[in-house]
Amino acid sequence: MRSAAGTPLGRLAIVLGAVAVALAVTVPIGLSSGSARGPVTNYVTYTGGKVGKANARLSPVVIGAINTQGGQVLVGPGWTNGIKTAVQYVNRYLGGVQGHPLVVSYCFTTSAEEEGTKCGQRFANDRRIKVVEFGAVAVGNQSFYAALGNKKPTVGGVELLPVDAQRKNGFALFGTNDSVLGPWGTLGKDVLHAKTAAVVYPQIPGIDYGAKVEKASLESAGIKTTMVGFAPTATDLTGPLTAAGAQNADMIVPQSNAAGCVNIAKALESLGKSKTPVVSNPLCLDPAVPAGLGGDLPKWIYGIASSLGFDTTDPAVAPFVRGLKLVGQPKLAADAWVIVAWGQVLTTVKLMNKIGPAKLTSANFTSAIRAFKGPQALGAPSLNCGKYPAEPAACNDQAQFFQYLGAGKFKRITGFLRPPPTFKLGG
Repeated sequence: MRSAAGTPLGRLAIVLGAVAVALAVTVPIGLSSGSARGPVTNYVTYTGGKVGKANARLSPVVIGAINTQGGQVLVGPGWTNGIKTAVQYVNRYLGGVQGHPLVVSYCFTTSAEEEGTKCGQRFANDRRIKVVEFGAVAVGNQSFYAALGNKKPTVGGVELLPVDAQRKNGFALFGTNDSVLGPWGTLGKDVLHAKTAAVVYPQIPGIDYGAKVEKASLESAGIKTTMVGFAPTATDLTGPLTAAGAQNADMIVPQSNAAGCVNIAKALESLGKSKTPVVSNPLCLDPAVPAGLGGDLPKWIYGIASSLGFDTTDPAVAPFVRGLKLVGQPKLAADAWVIVAWGQVLTTVKLMNKIGPAKLTSANFTSAIRAFKGPQALGAPSLNCGKYPAEPAACNDQAQFFQYLGAGKFKRITGFLRPPPTFKLGG
């Protein structure tokens, strides 16, 4: 039996760790070079912070953070670890917020819509909280917003549901389901030259909506698309794939969480579809996927609205991997939700530093983030919050795509793409 380090999954972790170690040795903490208009590589300059620790004697700057986790609906449980590690990094190496420690008040939903009310009321009633970080929330969204009200802004990564996208005081820095899954149609038409597509998905809130978005995007690009859902507990997915026409499709699109990704990969292998392009969202990059497939990821195409943690050619990845290494969590770089969580925190701190703790109000923060045009740390080179009237929370509509070659190696096949011109956001 091979050791964990000898598996492709182990090599993925080793590659990330080696990069982090090398950079930690050769580059001073937080002071790598980089252009203000290119990829964000200097977190001190980006956030306007100072090298060193936050002053524990100063009053804390408190933010709220909400995620869905702990129940059966698991879209992005790793996001919470991303927030925790990013805040640790900010307080240890970027001086907090103008010297003040950054502190997080967490609240989670699991399985019931009314759980959002609890979190919304807690944040609304805490006068210290001016801003709420919004994670992979798939349960309780509507009740959360109703209880929170419209005064306190929410800062998200990739937001899942239509109610998130329609929030006027919400800011999805990495986009919404519509905006960042919209480029699937562009990839299918312009890069893969596909005429037909098969979309399969588990019937999980948030993920099911994403499948509908992908279908709309593919069809807006002129690609005939069949979409079939399956129960989240299903393990043999040969039937759903066959029903979606995967055996004859020009491209296959799994819109799934990690468990579904494993079962889809197994079913595709049994169908003998190893040569058909499979285009996945980044949830299939979860470490649970290679663990469930004998040690390696499926050799699929992966789209992502942020930097890819394995892409060592991307200058934005180096400080992120180094930062995780410094807080003792280098393996988290594989989780796409950790990437967006870091991006959220860094941009939040950037704007708070610009405003200053003494003048930090929800209204001042809202004005600052609405005017923010990027580049986004670990994200797109430009943002435009409020660009789409039907989805005012969507700040980004770009995604980039990578081909996984096996054994920890990825090949970039596109830069950041936007949706087809005829794709309707919010439609």
